[in-house]
Amino acid sequence: MIALFKKISLTQWIMISIAVGVLIGWQFPVWSQNLQVVSDIFLKLIKCIIVPLIFSTLVIGIAAHSDDLKAVGRLALKSLIYFEIVTTVALAIGLVIVNTLQPGVGVTLPISTDKPATAATAAPNAKDIIEHIFPESFFESATNNNVLQVVVFAMLFAVALTQVKGKPKETMLNFFEGVSEVMFKFTGMVMLLAPFGVGAAIAVTVGHSGLHILKILGELVGTLYGALLVFILIVLLPVALLAKIPVRRFFSHVKDPALIAFSTASSAAALPLALENMQKFGVPKRIVAFVLPAGYSFNLDGSTLYLAVASMFVAQAACVHMTLGQQLVMMLTLMLASKGIAAVPRATLVVLSGTLVTFNLPLEAIGLILSVDTLMDMGRTMVNVIGNCLASAIMARWEGELKIPAAEENIAAVPNDSVA
Repeated sequence: MIALFKKISLTQWIMISIAVGVLIGWQFPVWSQNLQVVSDIFLKLIKCIIVPLIFSTLVIGIAAHSDDLKAVGRLALKSLIYFEIVTTVALAIGLVIVNTLQPGVGVTLPISTDKPATAATAAPNAKDIIEHIFPESFFESATNNNVLQVVVFAMLFAVALTQVKGKPKETMLNFFEGVSEVMFKFTGMVMLLAPFGVGAAIAVTVGHSGLHILKILGELVGTLYGALLVFILIVLLPVALLAKIPVRRFFSHVKDPALIAFSTASSAAALPLALENMQKFGVPKRIVAFVLPAGYSFNLDGSTLYLAVASMFVAQAACVHMTLGQQLVMMLTLMLASKGIAAVPRATLVVLSGTLVTFNLPLEAIGLILSVDTLMDMGRTMVNVIGNCLASAIMARWEGELKIPAAEENIAAVPNDSVA
């Protein structure tokens, strides 16, 4: 019996806990509210991960690449500009679609009375926005889980670290690599409690709001997948055609890494095969070896789009009206905080949690989102991998080093044939 339990994956346990939670909330709506404490404990553990994980991964992602950035020069600049443009467009698409479809409307969250969702009622002026970006005290920002300020401090710290030479820099990088590794393990430990936290959260939600909440969660998943499809069709595909990338050949080389990413919900699991297949596609090793790892820190298209959808879903569920200016500030926070986030399952929940805390949106919604996060994680991770593979091909094209047979170059030049 024990051996049988060990064969069940965490994802399968989460799916089982969802079913059990729905049953408990449906059959015992009053008693199910007692499970709130289980969900609260899980959420507190998630919150304590936010600052150390984001800070350490950002410092490593920026400072550890400093030598590579100097070596590749022009390639690095082009790549980073491309990354920022595409991820910003991904956020914009997610924001437009979630505001249009409004999947969070109608959700009733059990928001605690000591933290009312009123932070977004007054529109900040430009002075407030600018001042809010910069921390007065790192420890105060960390204590309050103010992710935007932590991210800014981490970026400035990392830039300063790139100016340090020799043993001091090596010591600091080793320290933050150690912190990052420990926090990844810590996150893994906390995620072992996910079935209990998710089951309790869905039981409380169903018991509080009724079975119709399941329909709304389905709308959230559908909204995300619809947004991801729109992003592929109106961003990735046109960019590929503009750069004269043979789409069919690209797809044949990227489909296996994409399927691995989809099935494991981990970009890291697909990285080795993606590196190999993109070299077979015609991207030189020196380019793919820089662009793919850098993209895993700075070009998470699917994850950034998901963050836009999920954060606004929570605001809608909490009946918090956010002006366009406030939404743009939150998107800026998400764009910065998503840089350097680990390419592991459900790592984006850390960024989402920190952003919700920063904008005083109810963290209780994390348990609700987590109940369907496995389905959403699979789709957004697959888009992450496809986007980074395409980025490596585009960088090779712009550097004039993409090696594609002449016959396929001619096919790539004709958009209709490329898509057929």
